[in-house]
Amino acid sequence: MRVWRALALALATGCATGSAGGGGAAAAAAAAAAAAAPTETPIASRSPTISPMELQRDLYAFADDSMRGRETGTPDAVRAATFIANRLAVLGLEPAGDSGFYQRVPLEREDIVATTRFSVEDGGTTRALALGRDLLPLTTLGLGAYTALDAQGPIVFGGYGIDDDALGRHDLRGLAVQGKVLVIVHGAPPGADSAARAKYDAEGYLSVLLQQVLPLRPAAVIVLMTPATRELFDEAGPSLLRAVSIRTGAAAPTKQMRIFPMVLLGLATPGSPLLPKGWPADDHAQDLAGTFSGHVDTRRTPVTGYNVVAVLRGGDPRLRHTYVAFGAHLDHIGIQPGMTPDSIANGADDDGSGSVSLLAMARAMRVLRPARSVLFVWHTGEEKGLLGSSWFTAHPTVPIDSIVAELNADMVGRNAPGELYVVGPGTAPNGQSKVLGAIVDSVNASESQPFRINRSFDTPADPERMYYRSDQYNYALRGIPVVFFTTGLHADYHKVTDSVDKIGYVKMALVDRLMMDVGLAVANRPTRPR
Repeated sequence: MRVWRALALALATGCATGSAGGGGAAAAAAAAAAAAAPTETPIASRSPTISPMELQRDLYAFADDSMRGRETGTPDAVRAATFIANRLAVLGLEPAGDSGFYQRVPLEREDIVATTRFSVEDGGTTRALALGRDLLPLTTLGLGAYTALDAQGPIVFGGYGIDDDALGRHDLRGLAVQGKVLVIVHGAPPGADSAARAKYDAEGYLSVLLQQVLPLRPAAVIVLMTPATRELFDEAGPSLLRAVSIRTGAAAPTKQMRIFPMVLLGLATPGSPLLPKGWPADDHAQDLAGTFSGHVDTRRTPVTGYNVVAVLRGGDPRLRHTYVAFGAHLDHIGIQPGMTPDSIANGADDDGSGSVSLLAMARAMRVLRPARSVLFVWHTGEEKGLLGSSWFTAHPTVPIDSIVAELNADMVGRNAPGELYVVGPGTAPNGQSKVLGAIVDSVNASESQPFRINRSFDTPADPERMYYRSDQYNYALRGIPVVFFTTGLHADYHKVTDSVDKIGYVKMALVDRLMMDVGLAVANRPTRPR
């Protein structure tokens, strides 16, 4: 499940908020709930066609250290795609890519290289700020929204960037910003109540801050994370330093095309030259001593990623040319230097759990032969900005209007037994997923062990903006009814500790059974779920 790219989405679409401020408070709450949860009970006897042992076997292979975290733009993601394609061949499904089971996705990797420099000069003394440890550059805010690679100017501190009568803060009011380097803090100020903390500590509020300050035409914007929001900085680092985008064939953006100010993320650390000397006690807006200089160097490399696509052909001559789509993403965040106990982010839950779930559903549904055909798509590049699903929905290997629904599995193996998050019916525009949501509820009620459906993520007001953070979003943009199934965030999200031994395989099998039964209900329905 992507992190910082949700920020770019919110900026590009003008949403007031975007891959999860990492999940801060929500992740901690989920972890606490999981710790307090009772031991899983066996699946009730209902001739289950998906077994926990099958899922465990496949996930131990798919999230093994040998996959090296499956990062898009590396051979490791290709290895993951090959694993899935080989399994599909054994299962006997119909290849539905542009090259057998593979759909080629033209990508471009942009690395921030070591010649990048940041510094603050004050009274003849220059203090360097380290790439990665102190500052991370955002070279783009979305498709075509390029940021400057060079910036210089006096530093102005904008406090928390908050305009809130209840808190008595109007941090940016009357502040002269144009042509200067604006530093703002992302997080709730001291004294904020729980509602204010939930608002200002959320990842989504980062995009609100940028939407407020970019029109002020600063030379650069530096957003510093507090302890409550620093997970976003830690998680965004690998994606920002090793960005990947769809390769358009166009030349690298020129300086003239970079119309947005330089944008950097950092940490609000006492003693930083980017903060008042009395920080954190002194947090009011003010001009700071010193001049900031920044220069970002990048290296662009064309690479090819691969979606994996297969079809289980339906049995009804009239409906078999329409599809119920199941999706997951095969990539994760790769190698994470400096983390412990090792540096490989295996991504067992994110989204190894969804990837092997689709394999299990594909195997089980072979003998069920629904009326409509079933389309299985393992997307690449989700962690880099929903790239594989963006490419597939723009270049579908089946007619896009033949897809009647898309069911997405992303992180389906953790947290309290019996609870499942459903996202889409309440958030997708124009009510396009409401009928599909009603089908989910009806099918769930008929299951031998129905889930408690948690809809807290299924609202445009969700501070985690979960609806925008996984691949179903690109299908919804095409008017396709979608449902995103997830068991939620947890303390191991985007860390090397997201490992196979922490997965609840019994719960995962039940999620898969529900998804499969929903898919079968839609596939055997004579009309589209609209």
